Amino acid sequence: MDSKNGYTAIPKNGFVELQLHHTNNHNHDGFSDDHLEFKNTSKSDQEIENGHINDNDDDILPFIVENSVKKSNGSGGISGAVFNLATSIIGAGIMALPATMKVLGVIPGLILIFLMGFLSEVSVELLVRFSVLAKAESYGDVVQNALGAPARIFSEICIIINNAGVLVVYLIIMGDVMSGSFHHEGVFDQWLGHGFWDHRKLLILFIVVVFLAPLCFLEKIDSLSLTSAASVALAVVFVVVCVVIALIKLVEGRIETPRMTPDFGSKKAILDLLVVIPIMTNAYVCHFNVQPIYNELEDRSPQKMNQVGRITTVLCIVIYASTAVSGYLLFGNDTESDILTNFDKDLGIRFSSILNYIVRVGYIFHLILVFPVIHFSLRQTVDALVFKDSGPLLENRKRSLALTVVLLALIYLGSTMIPSIWVAFKFTGATTAVSLGFIFPSLIALKFKQRGEILNNKENILAWLMLILAITVGVVGVIGNIYSINSKSG
Repeated sequence: MDSKNGYTAIPKNGFVELQLHHTNNHNHDGFSDDHLEFKNTSKSDQEIENGHINDNDDDILPFIVENSVKKSNGSGGISGAVFNLATSIIGAGIMALPATMKVLGVIPGLILIFLMGFLSEVSVELLVRFSVLAKAESYGDVVQNALGAPARIFSEICIIINNAGVLVVYLIIMGDVMSGSFHHEGVFDQWLGHGFWDHRKLLILFIVVVFLAPLCFLEKIDSLSLTSAASVALAVVFVVVCVVIALIKLVEGRIETPRMTPDFGSKKAILDLLVVIPIMTNAYVCHFNVQPIYNELEDRSPQKMNQVGRITTVLCIVIYASTAVSGYLLFGNDTESDILTNFDKDLGIRFSSILNYIVRVGYIFHLILVFPVIHFSLRQTVDALVFKDSGPLLENRKRSLALTVVLLALIYLGSTMIPSIWVAFKFTGATTAVSLGFIFPSLIALKFKQRGEILNNKENILAWLMLILAITVGVVGVIGNIYSINSKSG
């Protein structure tokens, strides 16, 4: 103890916890400039790592927030976190990728898959970094800290619309595949013929009650790590089967030459181009689940979560590129917006019928296992928005069960009213997906930079690039959607 100054030296392996003392100028929406100043020091990242303070400089000690140094009580390892994050990404969006390849052409389509994956990973890392600085427990927390309470409410509405829309799409796909659609036979039609068992609404209701509800009643996302691993495995099986079939037909010379560039030859083709990029943005949106997964990561740290994000991104890029190209090669201009519905015909190879069933039924089980992961963040967000003063959801089992039942009922009703996954993806991709995946993370990073948090030149450029591209994609996508609707009604 220094008798003159009244402080105790901080051990090299010690930790510092910042305690905020409010004065008359309260700022509940974030850090106040009067109460907290992020100092731009010349320290390198290596000098401050996992809360260990390099004591070579006694004059300037940066603030260390609690979440960045405190050991986590979470039980989830890196593999479980990768599976949960990958499950958040690889869902129904993969089914629409071959159709986007048909519109864009192979070369622009592959470029967009890689570009969107890279930008999504950058935005996830920025989100993790500033969530730790803000001691945020959820996506809404970090948005409020950086941008204020109104922005938090808007972000939570975006999560609700996006996740509810995605879950509706999952049920639509299950209905299309199992009971059939106007142009395609369902699995039950082919197995058992027509009857009450292939009634679309009844079949979807059965899936919701028997398969989805028990998984959705689970209270912690880490409880879903095993089902997430199984869902990723089923997605890989789907991709491998598609790639193998495409290669066999390619070697035998029975695949038409694919289009490499977009088609600008008709008004419809141009309209499709305007809405197809927002659909691509849907494919990588997982940001609403980043914080829950980070919270339950064992011995969590931003570096460990970044490792999770990078492994997941590489995995998803490989799966997406393989699916998009092989699916487009297999069906060409006949590729449907939901490619699973294409697998109801003879593929022209041995064991075609068996492979068709493996692809369709296997992916239905994949969606069943993905559904509760997306539902988890939906339930948490609805609770935070509607019952923000009622205490943690984990401490109120009755409220959790009631929310789950209400949400499942509304999602089921939505699946009976929306005609196709293309319609849902066009609108969520141009609005909520770009907002959650790119606009909010870039705004958060730029806001923290104003407060003195260091962004290097590359991060600053990428933040501005994501913001400009996301706004452009959103505006163009909305205009394209509106024009497309007016053209059809006219």
